[in-house]
Amino acid sequence: MASHTAGPAGTVGIKDVARAAGVSVGTVSNVINRPDSVAESTRARVLSAIDRLGYVRSESARQLRAGSSRMISLLVLDMGNPFFVDVARGAERTIRDAGLGVMVCNSAQDPAEEATYLSLFAEQRVRGVLLTPADATGRNIDAFRRHHIPFVLVDRVAEDSADCSVSVDDVVGGALAVRHLLDSGHRDLAYVGGPARIRQVQDRRDGAHNALAAAGLPPETLREIPTERLDVAAGRDAGARLLGLADRPTAVFCANDLLALGLLQAMFAAGVRVPEEVAIVGYDDIEFAAAAAVPLTSVRQPAERMGAMAAGLLLDELQDPGHPHQSVVLQPELVVRRSTLTPPGKAE
Repeated sequence: MASHTAGPAGTVGIKDVARAAGVSVGTVSNVINRPDSVAESTRARVLSAIDRLGYVRSESARQLRAGSSRMISLLVLDMGNPFFVDVARGAERTIRDAGLGVMVCNSAQDPAEEATYLSLFAEQRVRGVLLTPADATGRNIDAFRRHHIPFVLVDRVAEDSADCSVSVDDVVGGALAVRHLLDSGHRDLAYVGGPARIRQVQDRRDGAHNALAAAGLPPETLREIPTERLDVAAGRDAGARLLGLADRPTAVFCANDLLALGLLQAMFAAGVRVPEEVAIVGYDDIEFAAAAAVPLTSVRQPAERMGAMAAGLLLDELQDPGHPHQSVVLQPELVVRRSTLTPPGKAE
């Protein structure tokens, strides 16, 4: 049954609807929850009263009865990154088609913030969770398991066969980026990465080193410039550090496009030409990559598809907790643009 208790002063409750329609509270509840069980004329009278009074049923009361809500939570690393906006778009479309809602939250790349949100999801009895982990140790996920709320990892391969995940092969993506720079003639490279605790940053670095090894080049060919964040400001800071080097590298691979855009800004501000003096490759291929002053070469991830597939796996698990768990790994694609097109030594 729907809630019998009116809310704050002025809130219309189910008793008000029953009184206005001249029916019992149980009849109103049936109209809301089992409309086919109520005669058409009675149903019309109740619906008219609901419309006239502006009654909205209490979702919190329904949630308490059902033991879970109709909300799916999506927790990502950074909603300031358009890549995760695209992931959310794909997930939301799939989840809404299933009649559920989506609550998008931002861990800000902080394991402590992630732990807080996961505890909140458990308290709110959300139906399921889509999660891009910020905690590389897996402790937050392990703690969340005890609540028995289904979850699917997004943009991260599941380490446990009992979990579903949808990710992109970032090792392959890192190799694509550096192989492209090597094929363009560069032999002095840098990697601008984010926090080492983030698995994607590690995997893209590993892929870069795989490309060097395949080309017979030593690891020192790729100088590493770590950052505390994966945003434009961190990219500008990395650019300032690069500009301070006496022997500046001729090409830079960035762990994501926001870092690459910040780096590009720093180069422009210093009058360093891209790509004539420094070539830049980003990662994610967000919309702004193609729209930059010098369009960025980037490793494309199918973000919307990733979100939609992860949401589909979560819906499958909600319907059948015993369904076979899958670890779906999508393939990245290199998109070449002007930020890498001029070989070294051939400035215009």
